[in-house]
Amino acid sequence: MLLKTLVKPYESITTVREDVSLEEALKVLEDSGFRCVPILDETGKIFRGNIYKMHIYRHKSRGGDMSLPVTTLLKNATKFISINDAFFKVFFSIKDLPYIAVLDENNYFYGILTHTRLLDMLSQSWNFNVGSYVLTVVSQGERGDLTNMSKIITKYTSIASCMTLDVQAGELVHRTLFTLPADVDEERCEKIIKALNRKQFRVSEVENLKTE
Repeated sequence: MLLKTLVKPYESITTVREDVSLEEALKVLEDSGFRCVPILDETGKIFRGNIYKMHIYRHKSRGGDMSLPVTTLLKNATKFISINDAFFKVFFSIKDLPYIAVLDENNYFYGILTHTRLLDMLSQSWNFNVGSYVLTVVSQGERGDLTNMSKIITKYTSIASCMTLDVQAGELVHRTLFTLPADVDEERCEKIIKALNRKQFRVSEVENLKTE
């Protein structure tokens, strides 16, 4: 399961229980250096939400009572995903958060998926470390375009990775990014580009990973 391999498990996460005070939660946040941490119920199994350092600071600066329970400033109570959720749901759920809570099959707190870990996984899919060139190929989004582009490229080399952009309804053109393997030199890359252009697949950009 892809998601499970990306999640930081409960045992290695700094959390606070719902019965601690704002003062105690602030100390946890300051000691850990995190800007927010999950709030769990007293059993440590149920995710209640997140507590942010900035919200406690704001509360304190306004003369707020620091002995109030941490749930007073609880945020993101509905921001969580299931360990079995599809990747696309995960991707859009985490969009504006530093991390998102992950629940197991019993809806118990399983861990967190951080923004950084998700971006690391996406960057790995580009195969920057084992690639030579990334070709951005523009097509009309017709049926069979991806197959035809791939056939042209694989006459000269294998494909290290492929990512398609602009796939929203109504888009007139699609951009597909092909990462070529590390053994592809400039001469072979030029042959691939010319072959794609001959078939009306315009190569709009070429990124040389060897110079990055």
